[in-house]
Amino acid sequence: MLVTGGAGFIGSHLCERLANVGDEVVCLDNYFTGAKENVAPLLSKSNFELMRHDVTFPLYVEVDEIYNLACPASPIHYQFDPVQTTKTSVHGAINMLGLAKRTGAKILQASTSEVYGDPNIHPQPEDYHGNVNPIGPRACYDEGKRCAETLFFDYYRQHKTNIRVARIFNTYGPRMRPDDGRVVSNFIVQALRGETLTVNGDGGQTRSFCYVDDLVDGLIKLMAAPDDVTGPINIGNPVEFTIRRLAELVIELVGTDVNVETHPLPQDDPMQRCPDITRAREHLQWEPSVDLRDGLARTIAYFKSVI
Repeated sequence: MLVTGGAGFIGSHLCERLANVGDEVVCLDNYFTGAKENVAPLLSKSNFELMRHDVTFPLYVEVDEIYNLACPASPIHYQFDPVQTTKTSVHGAINMLGLAKRTGAKILQASTSEVYGDPNIHPQPEDYHGNVNPIGPRACYDEGKRCAETLFFDYYRQHKTNIRVARIFNTYGPRMRPDDGRVVSNFIVQALRGETLTVNGDGGQTRSFCYVDDLVDGLIKLMAAPDDVTGPINIGNPVEFTIRRLAELVIELVGTDVNVETHPLPQDDPMQRCPDITRAREHLQWEPSVDLRDGLARTIAYFKSVI
């Protein structure tokens, strides 16, 4: 198994799961947002290998399955170098698809709910084509992932490449970076430090939050699905929460007495985001099982250990 972005938040959990069941795992990362510490416990395993490499350059290895997770996923990180973000999605997809074609490997693309943009349909089914601003500050990520999906399906049609495409919705859990700028980590870090929680907009916008263990289960089930299950398939939690309710829940679980203040809503920030997971239930027999309260408690415990 090759896991690109394997030292990142989701990638490290995936590597851990695969290695612990005995798979031979090659973890590839350039450490832009990933960290060696995330996979340090795996380094002593004989079936785990760590490689420093950037997916925008070709890679020549022999593998059976490829999980292509490499790409910064939080707005702060993907907007830091937007040209490189687009190159990571597009050139990375070309290079990994080329590797899959040469080796005959199955390949899974970690796409994103961002392909739906600020949706006009709610919840979002996979056949909804989205409402994305192609020239906005988020476009490097949104359009990069959309182009990667195009490449995957063109390789599937033109070269018969064995593909899977997962559209990942908001995911949280241990090993998130404290500075990644995502709403769950922001709120937890601010609450633990006794700071005011900053809410974009009026807090009425909604998100659905999937615990990382559930997400990894979904990715592995999609990779193991029959070859005609190419996706795209939404992997996320269909239970919706407002951002203000999330802030209140974090304050309650941390047990701190802090205020909440509102900031202007960033450009192109979607007002609603929630997956229709009918396909995942039907084709993968998958749905999330970790309640938000339980998942947040585990995530807060992790951040207490690193802050």
